[in-house]
Amino acid sequence: MTTLTYVAAAAPERPPFRPSRLLIAGLLVGPLFTAAYLVEGAFKGHGYSQLRHPISSLALGPQGWQQIANFVICGMLVVLFSIGLRRNLRPGSGALAVPLLVAVWGVGLIGAGIFVTDPVGGYPTAATPVTWQGRLHDLAFSLPAFAALALAMLTASVAFARRRSGWFALYSALSGVAFAVLFVLATMGFADLEPWNSGAGLWQRLCVSVGWLWLVLLAANRRRRATR
Repeated sequence: MTTLTYVAAAAPERPPFRPSRLLIAGLLVGPLFTAAYLVEGAFKGHGYSQLRHPISSLALGPQGWQQIANFVICGMLVVLFSIGLRRNLRPGSGALAVPLLVAVWGVGLIGAGIFVTDPVGGYPTAATPVTWQGRLHDLAFSLPAFAALALAMLTASVAFARRRSGWFALYSALSGVAFAVLFVLATMGFADLEPWNSGAGLWQRLCVSVGWLWLVLLAANRRRRATR
């Protein structure tokens, strides 16, 4: 009697996990966007004030294409980062909601670049015409984008608490609250409500700085976790 013995082939070793290269976009996009609008604002002239006027107003005038490009390029980088973030977070809490909300922020930036804002705060003209492009800029892209990023931070605070990353959960919660408060102050200022109108541009810049810093630290956090 012959006994046949079957030996299963050894399963191939699983390749080491590598962090998504798309997470690098999250490290770069905030500094790129900030440097671009600061340089543009410094050389804008012709009545433009970084303390008074919104970042979007840089898209108006002969050199407006620079800020339009800044919006579109950085929006695309945010969308790429959201894809890498989705890959990095799954499975687990927040694996869908956080990347999706971050992607909305990116799409909002792209839309804000394509549909240029109307004049605000007397720049570049005292007249304040209401155009369909300006309406789309404000209501269809800017407002949803800011709301989505605030929700992304607050959602991440819950998700990272469940992932036992307490410090980043707390930081996300504080960032979300600060981002929302600064956005409200900027909105009241752009609506020409005193005393917020004189520093509306500053409130907005502080707001987006809170958002970009959170995205940079989120990208750094996920890359560090992935390489462990």
